[in-house]
Amino acid sequence: MDASILIVGSEKFSVELLKHAQTTVNCNVQLALDAVEVLSLIKSQPPDLLILQASHSNEAELCQQIKQMKGFRYLYCLLIEDQPALNSPTEYVARAQALERGADAYLWLPHLPQAGTEASSENHLERRLLTAQIRAGLRVIESHRELMRTNDVLSTMALIDPLTSLNNRRALEWELPRQVQNARNRGLPLSVIILDVDFFKSINDTYGHLVGDCALKLLSERLQGNLRFQDTLFRYGGEEFVVILSNTNCEEGLLVAHRLRRLVSDQGFVVNNTLTLNLTISAGTTSLDSQDDDRGLSLLQRADQNLLQAKSSGRNRVVSCELPDPCSRAGDASFGAT
Repeated sequence: MDASILIVGSEKFSVELLKHAQTTVNCNVQLALDAVEVLSLIKSQPPDLLILQASHSNEAELCQQIKQMKGFRYLYCLLIEDQPALNSPTEYVARAQALERGADAYLWLPHLPQAGTEASSENHLERRLLTAQIRAGLRVIESHRELMRTNDVLSTMALIDPLTSLNNRRALEWELPRQVQNARNRGLPLSVIILDVDFFKSINDTYGHLVGDCALKLLSERLQGNLRFQDTLFRYGGEEFVVILSNTNCEEGLLVAHRLRRLVSDQGFVVNNTLTLNLTISAGTTSLDSQDDDRGLSLLQRADQNLLQAKSSGRNRVVSCELPDPCSRAGDASFGAT
């Protein structure tokens, strides 16, 4: 197991422990003499395992401080005592306090035997215990990392629509408040488009849900491929999609919506060698104003009302309450297949 270990203590302590660590696991070892050096090192190169010399002043407090830092809660920390064990009440209190402040283990350093002498059986046992504790700490860290990797995968899956691979509604509920806050903090405009495939139910009823799913995937790819780098596309549910338009005012948002509508209606969607679907979309667009709530719910609701108006007034069109719609034209409100 490759590992990174940071040893903090006197030069004698560090050298002795370094020899032991390097015979225990494949590891990269860094040495530090004091708290200032430790805090600098763990921020630039976070270790897997932190080993502190218990007899140094305030090492338990240092362990507690590090564990309270963001991102270091699960750093495995060993306090190792290089002084002989006294088994006194004071010693027991010190050990208990160290563990209460975040240390994961408190051990004694097995000193290397002098040249030409053999280690005692007690020394062998101490070395075995230290080796086992280091390896146990590294196993804990590896288990935590595996858990974090799994959580990352699950988090990503929870925010992605499995059919279209777009961001899903949950992702929108997380991203929209962030975009609203960013727009207000920086004094930038923000617009939203909600669009819906016209008469999509008829596609499912006529050709089946597999064709309907294929149509949604093809539509998603076309929309995603024709958005600007600052735009974010979400599958809102069913055949509804939402686009967040960062740094985009109402007039610009309306133009983007019209461009997307034309991209959908002007070219058919090839499902297979014998079936091409002609789709249209209706869209409602709106922009952030000072009265909108921080989560963007009123912003979405306004765009949704505009979408309903677009659908009730003929479909294949875009509606924005804020601006007149000179681009809007009635389109063929039915889907077609060729």
